[in-house]
Amino acid sequence: MTAASRAIGALGAFMAAAALAGDREGCCDAAPAAPAAPSWEFTATAYPTVVRGGGDYTSAVVVAQRAALHLEARVNYESVGARSAFVGWTFGGGEEITWELTPLLGGAWGTTKAFVPGLEASVGWRKFDLYVEAEYVRPREESSRYLYAWSELGYRPVEWLRFGLAAQRTHAYGAERDILRGPFAQLSWRRITLGGFWFNPGSKEQVFVASIGAAF
Repeated sequence: MTAASRAIGALGAFMAAAALAGDREGCCDAAPAAPAAPSWEFTATAYPTVVRGGGDYTSAVVVAQRAALHLEARVNYESVGARSAFVGWTFGGGEEITWELTPLLGGAWGTTKAFVPGLEASVGWRKFDLYVEAEYVRPREESSRYLYAWSELGYRPVEWLRFGLAAQRTHAYGAERDILRGPFAQLSWRRITLGGFWFNPGSKEQVFVASIGAAF
């Protein structure tokens, strides 16, 4: 082998070693990709309500969720003409039995002026689920304070259909019964959910509540 051949061979070996070292350096020193920031999720639901022997109205709830942070605004919820807003934090877990809990703090103004702590909770097992939504409305007048609650026991045989039993206690409209109860059904298509709740069916105090919701 000539001197020129030996020089070319040595130069090639040096370049290969340098390339390998560069690859190792890039592998070891590369910064890990930053985790994607959680995105906002929004839902808006309107509840047209038909009250036998009373005034019909529509309430609405808008929710903004980012990771565990929960923001919520309501209209005609505590009473007709009331407005309310809440901030909360969501906890959850479970595998076969899943659960989610969101404590809320907020306030109402308009026809109802009050400090309003609340809670939203759900439990799921296979095709069954239980949802409870409650708040304690605390205006300055003690005689006007009350506990509002809405609960659903649902069954979902297929992804787009959910039905079951619902109950509520509310001061949004006058009723002699303390607890109203009845069946409900919901249909989902992509990001749209339509539902109907029939409280006190067949009685003089029956109430029908429709629900029209969208997620985006």
